[in-house]
Amino acid sequence: MKKSVKRKQGFVLLEVIVAMFILSIVLSSLAALMFRVSRGSFLSVGGAYRNGILLQEVNRLEALPYDSLAVGTATASVSALPYPHSRQVIVTNPATNVKAVKLIITPTNALYKPDTASFTRTLGATTTAFNTTQ
Repeated sequence: MKKSVKRKQGFVLLEVIVAMFILSIVLSSLAALMFRVSRGSFLSVGGAYRNGILLQEVNRLEALPYDSLAVGTATASVSALPYPHSRQVIVTNPATNVKAVKLIITPTNALYKPDTASFTRTLGATTTAFNTTQ
């Protein structure tokens, strides 16, 4: 007579180890994906702050009177959050009544890229009391 072997119900330790291995592969790939997504979001936010700071500084420099733009280089560091950076303003005088302005924004965080804006300011023609140019 043959004895029938009853199989025990439940998991074998090997099955649990294989399941944990498969789960670890899936979770590590999801972790890598989440890291890439969060890094992309971080860089996007930094770019938005950089563009805002750059636009603010360009508007400030364009609003200054022409004579207030001194030829030379000026550097300032901003340590305030959310976007600590340094800015460099270079003003040159390439021709009479013309000033070329170059603005460089360099973030403190090395993950963000620096940005530059250049524009030209000209001295407007003066007018007399009768609104004719001299």
